[in-house]
Amino acid sequence: MHVRKVTGGFAAALALTFSLMGGEALAAPGAESVAAARVVTYDASGSAEFRSAVDRGAEIWNESVDAVELVPVAAGQRANIRVLADNGWPRAITTSLGNGTVYIGRQAVDEGHNTIRISSHELGHILGLPDRKPGPCTSLMSGSSAGTSCTNPYPNAAERAEVEGYFGVRPAAGTAGHYDGGLAPAGGVLTVD
Repeated sequence: MHVRKVTGGFAAALALTFSLMGGEALAAPGAESVAAARVVTYDASGSAEFRSAVDRGAEIWNESVDAVELVPVAAGQRANIRVLADNGWPRAITTSLGNGTVYIGRQAVDEGHNTIRISSHELGHILGLPDRKPGPCTSLMSGSSAGTSCTNPYPNAAERAEVEGYFGVRPAAGTAGHYDGGLAPAGGVLTVD
């Protein structure tokens, strides 16, 4: 899931072992630049029949990026993201980067759109990504413009790089994403898909 963390931890343990044995400890390349992921909690208790799709959408983001980790909120705690089901069109209302409310609207589901793609797309808005319409199915943020046959719930390389940048991990040279002004990462924006 978080390969860089596991690799960094292994490198640290290996360095400690060498130093205890009297050998020279060398840091693994890039290990010093590994930062802990920012934990963003979500509350899907109001997502009704879409609960498993919301959990899967969060897992997809966790598999896709290292800088942020979406986790279910602990009982009695306030979540960064509230996820609700309603009869309208899916939408996200951001209050700031990593904070806001997602609505999984039944209207899009009734029209045949994939629930996991909807969930992952709306969580993408909370993580700072704007809509990119019209767009191909390979772009998660193309949303409904990719059509009902599109079931791809994964962000593409540019979308992953943008989220990594917003949450503090700078992409490698030549892979930087771009921000087109559609949704300010600082939020306060309603994004209706």
